[in-house]
Amino acid sequence: MSLRFTEQDMQNIEVICQRYPDKKAATLPTLHFAQKKFGYISEDAVKAVAAVLNLPVAHVLGVATFYTMYNKKPVGKYHIQVCTNISCALMGSREIFQHLRQKLGIASGETTEDKLFTLQEVECLGSCGTAPTIQINEKYFESMTVEKIDELVESLKKGEIDV
Repeated sequence: MSLRFTEQDMQNIEVICQRYPDKKAATLPTLHFAQKKFGYISEDAVKAVAAVLNLPVAHVLGVATFYTMYNKKPVGKYHIQVCTNISCALMGSREIFQHLRQKLGIASGETTEDKLFTLQEVECLGSCGTAPTIQINEKYFESMTVEKIDELVESLKKGEIDV
């Protein structure tokens, strides 16, 4: 099954490309666009991005596999990333991560059976001053505690917040 961009997608990608000196420079934002459209960056998504940017598949694959922000497999509706790097770890992120593992019943990189949550331990979210920090989809939640995590997960289950 080969993935394709629609006419509207092509227009959106053209807008992205206009912000950069050449199409190679537009690889990262075009991969972000593809991830939003297709859910994750599969081999077919890599080929589609390479084709639309007229770049070698090897280049796009290299970019997609280098950066952790691109999901290489499907994730749940809520992709929870917990920073466990030094600043966040010192402020309790490892305890938060372990709490989430138990609460959701999954390990890092796994998705709950209902496909609602994917949990991932990450190295750095670049928000050391507000540690511990987690990211859900593209939204940051800072100065987290186990109690705040519990409230957040329950709100997500009920669909009370949008991330």
